[in-house]
Amino acid sequence: MQRIPEPDLMNETNQALAYAEADFSVPHNAFIEEFQHRFPEFSHGKVLDLGCGPADVSCRFAHAYPHSDIIGVDGASEMLRLGEQRVSQLGLSGRIALHQAYLPRDTIPHSGEYAALISNSLLHHLQDPMALWTVVRQQARPGLHVFIMDLMRPASEAQAGELVEAYASTEPDILQRDFYHSLCAAFRPEEIQQQLNRVGLDLEIQVISDRHQIVFGTVSQ
Repeated sequence: MQRIPEPDLMNETNQALAYAEADFSVPHNAFIEEFQHRFPEFSHGKVLDLGCGPADVSCRFAHAYPHSDIIGVDGASEMLRLGEQRVSQLGLSGRIALHQAYLPRDTIPHSGEYAALISNSLLHHLQDPMALWTVVRQQARPGLHVFIMDLMRPASEAQAGELVEAYASTEPDILQRDFYHSLCAAFRPEEIQQQLNRVGLDLEIQVISDRHQIVFGTVSQ
């Protein structure tokens, strides 16, 4: 099926709150575990989290890597407000800083200083996927670990509905709706490869489930 884009930002109060309150422990812990598996040598440094939302992944990453500092960036002010609450409640304000920025227009803080760049479920939200890859290219320097996880578009809208039923049937209606739209807005691996080729990024793409794929690698030059 052809891609059906969705809005770039998730800034409705009820939408942001639903995401902040949802239990994403399984996929978000899997995100951390996949990063650890791909980069066993990583232990510390400044980390850029693009599309951090309410900062759940940022906080889990901070716990997994106690010698890292995370800069979370998102375009949605409501998501960041809830993220700030989470960071404060977990006592991580000294290690996690959240910034509002719309990619690729706005400046990324501490540009060029990152040891790792991570992103979870941002790519499919973007009207223009090059907004993400342009920022990754801008931040790329030798030794930068890049790890991006996102949904993968199914073959049909009917299959998207089946995935929602299989993995989100007990979630609130708003999360089921957004999951369906996100699946329809996601990219296929071959499309991502074309995007990477456009900006000259030599990263690996791997399908890791019936709905998830990862893009990862260490910048060599």
